[in-house]
Amino acid sequence: MTAGDSFGRLDDDDYPAYTMGRAAEMLGTTQGFLRAVGEARLITPLRSEGGHRRYSRYQLRIAARARELVDQGTPIEAACRIVILEDQLEEAQRINAEYRAAASDKPTTAG
Repeated sequence: MTAGDSFGRLDDDDYPAYTMGRAAEMLGTTQGFLRAVGEARLITPLRSEGGHRRYSRYQLRIAARARELVDQGTPIEAACRIVILEDQLEEAQRINAEYRAAASDKPTTAG
């Protein structure tokens, strides 16, 4: 991999660029919290060759949303389920919007 290849990944939301320690620091939480959201299957960090967890920016946004809910008093398992459902709803709404846009682009046939 060249330096140019590495720089291109800086914009990739799914690239696992952050170690557990750095991710916890960025979120203002503990490494234990990140382990807990992993155990609840909210996020599944990739592993380095040495077995260390690596997180992407997308995963950090998901974990940050769970942390908001936990900070408001929601149990971590429930917070993770809520975030999963929110993510699924957002994806369904995006797909529906695409279908609507495609349907409105189709010419209507006169009978």
